[in-house]
Amino acid sequence: MKKKNIWEFFRRLRERDPEPQGELDYTNPYTLLVAVALSAQATDIGVNKATKALFKIVRTPQDMLDLGEERLKDHIKTIGLFNTKAKNIIKAAERLVAEFDGIVPENREDLETLAGVGRKTANVVLNIAFGHATIAVDTHLFRVGNRTKMAVGKTPLAVEKKLEKAIPAEFARHAHHWLILHGRYICKARRPSCPTCPVEDLCPYRDKTVLDPIQG
Repeated sequence: MKKKNIWEFFRRLRERDPEPQGELDYTNPYTLLVAVALSAQATDIGVNKATKALFKIVRTPQDMLDLGEERLKDHIKTIGLFNTKAKNIIKAAERLVAEFDGIVPENREDLETLAGVGRKTANVVLNIAFGHATIAVDTHLFRVGNRTKMAVGKTPLAVEKKLEKAIPAEFARHAHHWLILHGRYICKARRPSCPTCPVEDLCPYRDKTVLDPIQG
């Protein structure tokens, strides 16, 4: 995608949604970290249902340790891979209490030392909790980056690096949210909603969908 088209792409998304928000419920950086870790291979809706009661009693890493792994499992058992996620959340809480005074670190390197926290999770926390202009490449961003030719890559890291270079600075803070929401609700995997896409004319994707002539 041409540089001028990329600028217009984000201008239009900003015009439609000036202050995009993530769809995971949380109360502070720590509960956000937990929610994002739980969201791997799960829906935000499912995570929010599971954490509704959890986050009323857990607000800090020490709260999580006081709750314990078994009781944590009871809260998150509706989420895929809940056994592994519970173990990692407890291990991460132990490290946060022991080495970070119970405070979620504001840098990717330290975040990635926590159990169950990879680059994508770290980038989401840095973006939402701390306002960093990071790009967390999930399946939606990976798809949009490649389809639009804005950031063609075979791996999430390759797409992330290309997006960082391609996105104009004025849009960098919210680009992650605009792209994930665009991929989730418009540029969908099986059948993208090209006829209603606000940036369809800027996108070089070859297999665009069209309106059914009978339905109009």
